[in-house]
Amino acid sequence: MTGVPAPAADPAAHPWGARLAAAVRARESALLVGLDPDPSALWPGATPPSAASPADAAAHAVADHARRVLDAVAPACVGVKLQSASFERLGAPGVAALARVAAHARDLGLIVLLDAKRGDIDVSAASYAAAALGSTPTPWGPVEGLGADAVTVAPYMGRDSIQPFADVAAANGRGVFVLVRTSNPGAGDLQERPLGDGRSLWERTAELVASIGTDAARAAGPLGPERPALDPIGAVVGATAPDHLERLRELLPRAPLLLPGVGAQGGRVEDLAAAFAAGPGAGLVTVSRSIVGAAAPGEDPAEAARRAAESLRAAIAAVAG
Repeated sequence: MTGVPAPAADPAAHPWGARLAAAVRARESALLVGLDPDPSALWPGATPPSAASPADAAAHAVADHARRVLDAVAPACVGVKLQSASFERLGAPGVAALARVAAHARDLGLIVLLDAKRGDIDVSAASYAAAALGSTPTPWGPVEGLGADAVTVAPYMGRDSIQPFADVAAANGRGVFVLVRTSNPGAGDLQERPLGDGRSLWERTAELVASIGTDAARAAGPLGPERPALDPIGAVVGATAPDHLERLRELLPRAPLLLPGVGAQGGRVEDLAAAFAAGPGAGLVTVSRSIVGAAAPGEDPAEAARRAAESLRAAIAAVAG
């Protein structure tokens, strides 16, 4: 079983949509395990260095926990979704731990998705994009960022806050997932609100994502028959609102859909068939607590997580076809 193809020297020769589809086919999985480690609820066995500061000890334990989770579930997964805030709250040692976990995931052949939900004015967005997906030129040479394969982005500030991510992603053979209709209980507070023309805000956001995705694909080359089936700009669509999926796929025919909310939040894989209609990589199910916390009291957490991941992979395959 192989992993996600590395970005080509010429990203247009191996763009994100093609890389993603190839990884899903090669690993026979559309499952991403989510890692949002809580230092007070880690798998047992972490042994921080003696005399370490609280931040260093916590970061070491979090990185060790994440490594063991990935070792257990990687054969059943195509990637990992790393919740940036769970690492950043541990200060500089936590950021360093995030980088180590991302590198370990890449060594296991997994896609690395940075769940950061960035959203800021264009200048700041360009910096965030370089930190996640690219590099920063300096007088002393380029400084590489995290090297994630994709990043999540909040669209509230509009197209000019998303475009820098699309530009950096296209230049580096990477991807972007824009929040469209999320899985949290408060999603309806704004996303379901009707606009003046009767459409909901999430429908307008989906149209914006589709437009940016088409422009990003066009920037990589002519939109001819060789265009990848999937665009580099995808959408985050909660599995807790499956009744919207057919409309979302209509609005986003070429966008990869990231589907959080299965398991602990109440979403069901069986309700997600429309997400996979565009072929391999079109739907990616991300599950955190139901995998990492699958063990019953006294059970080996790695073995329980492995079984849970394998079960979810099989369930997704049955729906995706």
